[in-house]
Amino acid sequence: MANQDRALGTPYGKHPTRALLLGSGELGKEVAIALTRLGVRVIAADSYEGAPAQQVAHEAHVLDMSDAQALAELIAEVQPDIIIPEIEAIATQVLFDAERAGIHVVPSATIASICMDREALRRLASDDLGLPTSPHRFAGSLEELRAGAQAVGFPCVVKPVMSSSGHGQSVVRDASGIDAAWQEAQQGRRAHHDGDVSRVIVEQLVDLDYELTMLTVSSSAGIVVCTPIGQRQQDGDYRESWQPADVPADVLQESGRIAREAVRGLVQRAKTDTAWGVFGVELFVLTDGSVLFNEVSPRPHDTGMVTMISQRLSEFDLHARAILGVPVTEGHVALAMPAHTAAASHAIVVSGEGEVEFSDLDAALARPSTDVRIFAKPRVAGHRRMGVALALGQNVQEARIAATQVTQALHTEIV
Repeated sequence: MANQDRALGTPYGKHPTRALLLGSGELGKEVAIALTRLGVRVIAADSYEGAPAQQVAHEAHVLDMSDAQALAELIAEVQPDIIIPEIEAIATQVLFDAERAGIHVVPSATIASICMDREALRRLASDDLGLPTSPHRFAGSLEELRAGAQAVGFPCVVKPVMSSSGHGQSVVRDASGIDAAWQEAQQGRRAHHDGDVSRVIVEQLVDLDYELTMLTVSSSAGIVVCTPIGQRQQDGDYRESWQPADVPADVLQESGRIAREAVRGLVQRAKTDTAWGVFGVELFVLTDGSVLFNEVSPRPHDTGMVTMISQRLSEFDLHARAILGVPVTEGHVALAMPAHTAAASHAIVVSGEGEVEFSDLDAALARPSTDVRIFAKPRVAGHRRMGVALALGQNVQEARIAATQVTQALHTEIV
């Protein structure tokens, strides 16, 4: 549907623009809020009831989105103008069917399919686009993995081609660890079923100095890149991020180039004029200063939650605008902080079993330059990201400390 044909401002009217969120976590919640502010009717789907985005959407549905029939039935019932995949465990063939029926899939069914498959994405980045990556091989059997590991050298990292947040990933120090890594990849991959075999990627363990996220926006105005975001991960999952990342000028230039080329390559593969939205391009910066492409998410990125305090338009606002055909230019992605200021986010991770209650908000937010988002997920089982603290500081270190202090002051209790 063309942008000028979309009805905005009447989400309960007869002909509103209807956006179906496939995945309703904390990132989807912020996307839903951004879209509703622009008058879009939001329908939020997830595998469980009471997911964050469902709490702010106009409609909510619960289903297994990897079930092709269930997903197709939902789309037929909802009749969305736009489908926004916010997770990767989705029956992608249904997205292609929806696209052929004239529904705008964000950014496109082709891009969603490529980005959820490490093999397809890495072949595009390395083989087709010529982007620098770590030495790697793909394997469809234990024997192929053994040969691939020997080719890239030890130590190496083994990952399923379809997984996220570090699931199924292993660091292998020598040949004796290959068998265990293969089993870990098979058990930790997405959509695991007994008897199935997942292909894996084995990569050389590079001399990593730090990681960057380059939020890159494709819109009707072209492709622009946000200020780089630094990050800290734990067990393959985001824990802190900050913006701007303090990087040398040559690293900044190369990071921007790689991010633009990666997104441009994906957009060209989509073969559509509406491959719009935010992409989270993940990069490795090595100890020698070289920059490597790692992965890209065709949606707002968890490390990008820092933009809720660092930019006038957060990554979620940018995503909503781009989806609706609004041009996003360099001025729209600029930082909105005083000069010589930095911003940070710190994930609030809760461990235990049960419902989580928060208190001492007054103490946590006593400092004016801080903020917090409580995701309101129904419960935690094991450990789960339940909120995020945001802070400004005179520099990155001060901002990170302030965000950490918010998480420490905010009291959590499992009931």
